[in-house]
Amino acid sequence: MFAFLASIPRFRLTVLTVCLISFAGIVSSLAAQYIMGMNPCVMCLQQRLALVGVFALSLLCLLLPLRKMPGRTLAACLLSLPAAYGLSVAVRQIRLQSLPPELQPSCGAPLEFLWANKPLFDLYGFLIKGTGMCGEVYELFGVALPVWSVLFFSAVLLLVWGMWYRCRR
Repeated sequence: MFAFLASIPRFRLTVLTVCLISFAGIVSSLAAQYIMGMNPCVMCLQQRLALVGVFALSLLCLLLPLRKMPGRTLAACLLSLPAAYGLSVAVRQIRLQSLPPELQPSCGAPLEFLWANKPLFDLYGFLIKGTGMCGEVYELFGVALPVWSVLFFSAVLLLVWGMWYRCRR
């Protein structure tokens, strides 16, 4: 097993790790919603969609020629887009949740309401069911969920660009 992992090029292994961790994040997010009863807000759903974007793009990046610098650069740039977006949304949500309840603005109509009449809604509707209350704080192991998102998206950016820097030639 370890010999197999050692035979995979470092950057490809990094992208594979990001892919697997983002898949675990998607499954955890859906489990928190549908099993634990945590209703996600609009900003939570935006972070979930960024997580889906990281997963999908990491799968796509596995098809790139990652042994060559242009392939690694393209992969790093592609993975950075949804990760940076998810990071910015998570930071905004942390700021919003730090406000007193009377000063917290609404974060808008639920995405389910906005996208209900879009094509193929039945295929992706389960991903975007939620509420419009972004000030509600849910915690996992005593840490607010947006903080976990900041940690994940920051880790993706640091892993991908750190390995890109290490593998440059």
